[in-house]
Amino acid sequence: MGDWSFLGNILEEVNEHSTVIGRVWLTVLFIFRILILGTAAEFVWGDEQSDYVCNTQQPGCENVCYDEAFPISHIRLWVLQIIFVSTPSLVYVGHAVHHVHMEEKRKEREEGSVRTTKETSTKGSKKFRLEGTLLRTYICHIIFKTLFEVGFVVGQYFLYGFRILPLYKCSRWPCPNTVDCFVSRPTEKTVFIIFMLAVACVSLFLNFVEISHLGLKKIRFVFRKPAPAPAQGEGSRAGVHFAKSSLSRCTNRRPGDKDHAASAQSIVQTETIKETALINENKHP
Repeated sequence: MGDWSFLGNILEEVNEHSTVIGRVWLTVLFIFRILILGTAAEFVWGDEQSDYVCNTQQPGCENVCYDEAFPISHIRLWVLQIIFVSTPSLVYVGHAVHHVHMEEKRKEREEGSVRTTKETSTKGSKKFRLEGTLLRTYICHIIFKTLFEVGFVVGQYFLYGFRILPLYKCSRWPCPNTVDCFVSRPTEKTVFIIFMLAVACVSLFLNFVEISHLGLKKIRFVFRKPAPAPAQGEGSRAGVHFAKSSLSRCTNRRPGDKDHAASAQSIVQTETIKETALINENKHP
């Protein structure tokens, strides 16, 4: 069936940067697709063309009838399906690794110590968070997985349906007339087709659940986001404004209210000095 170790190693990296539902999807992919396809299904379809028999002696008739009945082997179609469905995950893990690398470089510039950066990056890798562009890439890779899954299921249905019939009637050239062709192990092959279809439906269900989970999580994050704190100098500016307004009211009074005007003016000066000191502290911490 071939060596799946390369794809397995890359998908293990995807497992480290996925949600819980994404890890379940990878388990379904490994156990119920790659493992079953490499062990049991290959032996069921191993003799498909050699045991495809037609009741004619016309040279080439069996070959053209087999090509008409099975434009592509089920095994090869499922292998292509696994590759296409896994490709968005490979693109996502490439972006995730790049994102982690850029975060490590940013921390290195901020902290100025390579040793400290390695320690913090090791701790941060255990608590991987999906946010920003990484979250958008993750959602896009789920959408593309879903589209590929649906495309292959629909393509399989239009190619040869979800059932293998034991008898296939063929009238393709160079057959002299309509001949009867017999498929080996039709019931067993039908069972495997239904099983692989069920696994595809489970994968689609997990994709929809994961998208819904990420959407609800994003909505909860938006509603729980705390309100922005007021600026440090905002309170002092309000005090200055209040003192100035008091001073203007006092200056518009009768000449006998000079004491009130003097006190208001001293308040304005005090608040102005406090605001200037606060601005200088913010500029030069």
